[in-house]
Amino acid sequence: MNSQLRTRVKICGLTRLEDVHAAVQAGADAIGFVMYPKSQRAVSLEQARELRAAVPAFVNVVTLFVNATAQEVQDVIKLVQPDLLQFHGDESPQFCESFNHRYFRAIRVGAPGLDTPEGVLQTCLRYQSASAWLFDSYSDAYGGSGLALDASLLDLVQQAEDTRVAILAGGLTPDTVATSIKTMQPYAVDVSSGVEDAPGIKSSLKIQRFMAAVQSA
Repeated sequence: MNSQLRTRVKICGLTRLEDVHAAVQAGADAIGFVMYPKSQRAVSLEQARELRAAVPAFVNVVTLFVNATAQEVQDVIKLVQPDLLQFHGDESPQFCESFNHRYFRAIRVGAPGLDTPEGVLQTCLRYQSASAWLFDSYSDAYGGSGLALDASLLDLVQQAEDTRVAILAGGLTPDTVATSIKTMQPYAVDVSSGVEDAPGIKSSLKIQRFMAAVQSA
């Protein structure tokens, strides 16, 4: 991965204004809105627009898609104006690039074809235009499962010369994130279920504990 002076933090799956304020006040670098209707953390286009309006300058907004249509992505870009797109399904490199918008690609580590270090690396290298590669654990729900990934499957990605900055997700909590950072040295970490009281309902206390743990690492 990439050794940095500071590990950046994205808090994903926000559905309420109070959680946006809690994430911003705690010092999150980015917040994520899930535009995948089947997710327990999904928000509508209008909800995302309202939440986005509450995000101040210097905090990035990321919208997460899972196998959305091109029109659905374009509608979000127009109405929500995200800083970054996150593609978390089976989107091709051509689809991700077609919007002329900065994006990062989620790699579901452990999925069929992504269950060996070689498979993970080859998939990553297809998305050279991505601003980052996000590594999440494999689940049928496309993220937010709270499951940790098998770090050994990232060995070749860590050694690759032509790599992108890495965002680590999957099973991170206030109690585990510091160890994960020290072990893997990611550019950023992404948390969703690890700072929740219930799906889509964030805990301001858990957010604060998570941020403190990241800073301690």
